[in-house]
Amino acid sequence: MVKEKGGRMAREAKTVTAMLHLYCEREHHTPKGELCPECSALLDYVLLRLERCPFQEGKTTCARCPVHCYKPDRRAQIRLVMRKTGPAMAWHHPILSLQHWIDGFRKEPLRAVKREEA
Repeated sequence: MVKEKGGRMAREAKTVTAMLHLYCEREHHTPKGELCPECSALLDYVLLRLERCPFQEGKTTCARCPVHCYKPDRRAQIRLVMRKTGPAMAWHHPILSLQHWIDGFRKEPLRAVKREEA
């Protein structure tokens, strides 16, 4: 799971979790607060990708990222979730939506490069 409590990555994890819960509730008719096995697997995958993101706190939104670390089928799944829940997120989670929108304006981050000393 994402380690830092108040940072960018924790907020990204919270946003995608809220989106998936909203999506699963609407599309798969699960009780509020629960996920079906398919959505639960997708959430686990997304959180793992966030944990392994090379940019961490300096990242932009995944859509604007120069590195696409999702497998094509998973990327298609999360894009569908975002397309179906994006407009509703502004109503259900306005603060998370606003923060995600603002994060989209970040410039593409530079990956930290380790320098070898001679």
